[in-house]
Amino acid sequence: MKPLHIYRTLLVICISVFLVAITGCEEKKALHLQTQVVKVESIDQIVLVADALVKPLLYTNVSGLEKLPVRKAKAKFISAVLPAILVAKHEMEQRRIRIIELREKEEWSDVDSIFYADMRNRYRAKDIEDLLIRTTTLPTSLVLAQAAVESGWGKSRFFLQANNLFGVWSFSSRESRMVAKLTRKNKRIYVRAYPDMSKSVIDYFEILARSRSYRSLREARKQTEDPLALLPHLKNYSERRAAYTNQLKKIILRNNLKQFDRYTIDPQYLVED
Repeated sequence: MKPLHIYRTLLVICISVFLVAITGCEEKKALHLQTQVVKVESIDQIVLVADALVKPLLYTNVSGLEKLPVRKAKAKFISAVLPAILVAKHEMEQRRIRIIELREKEEWSDVDSIFYADMRNRYRAKDIEDLLIRTTTLPTSLVLAQAAVESGWGKSRFFLQANNLFGVWSFSSRESRMVAKLTRKNKRIYVRAYPDMSKSVIDYFEILARSRSYRSLREARKQTEDPLALLPHLKNYSERRAAYTNQLKKIILRNNLKQFDRYTIDPQYLVED
């Protein structure tokens, strides 16, 4: 190779390295999940999930499942709820990513400190490591099974009118809520109302993360992602205890829910702010 050619080659390499370095120094573009709220007026609006990459559709006012044959009703229920679970898990993962970034930072901005204080208070965490443990979510199959049981496969009034998948109670009049038909010790019971099902799932995750009743669940989750191994640690969710977790196991196995543990939100719906 002639000296001039060598010089040109070296120049091109140097320019390329410089451009790569500049690109690497640019701040990453913030991405957010582009969801679509679908107010259901016909059960046919619920698109059956047929692929591991799921469109983030947030269905509200879902009704009519009781009019369908059992197998079709279950398929519609799963297709309505699954996107909300995945949207909620995405939101939880974004929180974890930011917490991990804070852990690696030497100095925090005021915004960082406010975010950390809010998260630590929200999850009742002792420190940043404890916070990371508490913001870990559960396998999708397990969440689906609980949603099926708690909502009666989408037939409960809480599900139909309040987008409440898990029968979460409300103890504050400042919350959006609805009154339950049943009472407890002659006192009214209220359940929380959500704008969409993904907010119900996030609330569910936060309850499991905060409560001392699920300490063993959090410890088990550090060791495994197997939904069947995690099930016994959810016995405190119901007064039925072991009978409740056995029911969840049957639902997971009979409806092949473990297949949905590998499903995720289609990345094409992650867009730049």
